[in-house]
Amino acid sequence: MPSSPDTVSPGPAAQRPSTVPVLVTATQRLEQSTSLDGLRRFYGGVAGPLDRWSGSELLRSGLIGHALHPVLTDVPIGCWTAASILDLRGRDEDRAASRRLVGAGLLAVGPTALTGLAEWARTGRETQRIGALHGALNVVATTLYLTSYVARGRRRHGLGAAAALAGAAVTGASGYLGGHMTTARKIGSRDPAYASDLVRDEHGGTIAGS
Repeated sequence: MPSSPDTVSPGPAAQRPSTVPVLVTATQRLEQSTSLDGLRRFYGGVAGPLDRWSGSELLRSGLIGHALHPVLTDVPIGCWTAASILDLRGRDEDRAASRRLVGAGLLAVGPTALTGLAEWARTGRETQRIGALHGALNVVATTLYLTSYVARGRRRHGLGAAAALAGAAVTGASGYLGGHMTTARKIGSRDPAYASDLVRDEHGGTIAGS
């Protein structure tokens, strides 16, 4: 049974430093990479007017009490994943449904991107670097899914299925960065009532009413 974080195990094992996962180190380097600042400034030019819009809070937590963006990301990802599952079944009768699912995911991209930009505008420089790369990967993924949709409409189902699988790979990489921002860096808007109701202690426990 593994020891708790506050327990030091005796013996040589206690002397060995813990191994930092490669993805953690790579992501930390991306946060420090000034080469992403050009991309960050580009998105800043897009997000600035959006953040100054009087109704911008509706794009963050104003409607549901916490960040709307993670909820909306499930729509395109869910549709596109379902399309690829149908593709992998290899049945001709599924092709129309696959194309409709790809199209539905594309329709959901707009509101998903807007809510993401609204959240991104309120983050710090290092997180914005990660967020800018996250956004750029999403543009690539969306382009691949648009290619898939058009190819399917021209009865080039093989190309459409391949483009969708490539889009899924890019979406996975983008999703990792999105998960880093929300889980490791704890970004995401929320209603002030949540902050006043709960206080997280240093061990991850919850103290209510503090």
